Amino acid sequence: MGSLLKFSTAIDAIVAFFGRVGSWAGLFLVIVVIYDVISRYAGVPKPFGLNSTQIQESEYWLHSILFTLMLGYAYQRQAHVRIDLIRERLSLRKKYLIEMLGCLMFLIPYSLIGFYFSYNNAYTSFLEGEVSKSVIGWSNIWILKTTIPIMFGLLFLAGISGFIRSVAGLTGSLPDNQTAGTLGGDN
Repeated sequence: MGSLLKFSTAIDAIVAFFGRVGSWAGLFLVIVVIYDVISRYAGVPKPFGLNSTQIQESEYWLHSILFTLMLGYAYQRQAHVRIDLIRERLSLRKKYLIEMLGCLMFLIPYSLIGFYFSYNNAYTSFLEGEVSKSVIGWSNIWILKTTIPIMFGLLFLAGISGFIRSVAGLTGSLPDNQTAGTLGGDN
């Protein structure tokens, strides 16, 4: 079980890395929105030859990158919804079982299905050279669409890691300091 927990820790590091990269998109999103508002209402010129449409499209690109790269990290950090009313009354063993079943029956299959369909969508976008619907918007929409299968891949990895830690918790192999990170809350 020790080697599986090391594998889980390695997965967590990968997911956390992408989460940190995605978090920077949040900062850039705030900067771009502020600049967009100032340039629109105060007449400040657009930088680098960009136009208003490109700046506005940059906002949803950054928002998409923020969301897609952070979702796996959010799951890993227990930022998802739980039904605490029922769950808090369960034993630790039952909580681990529910987490295992949730990963195995829902999160992992959903991530694989989402990856499959979004990968095909991104690949088709790449092959067709999809561009913005606006004539003066961004090109290479496939780059943005590629973040969706990346999101499902990161969610899949987070699910695998969560499953491993839940099995370790069920067998008593999970260190006590990782229980809250596996089950969330106060347990």
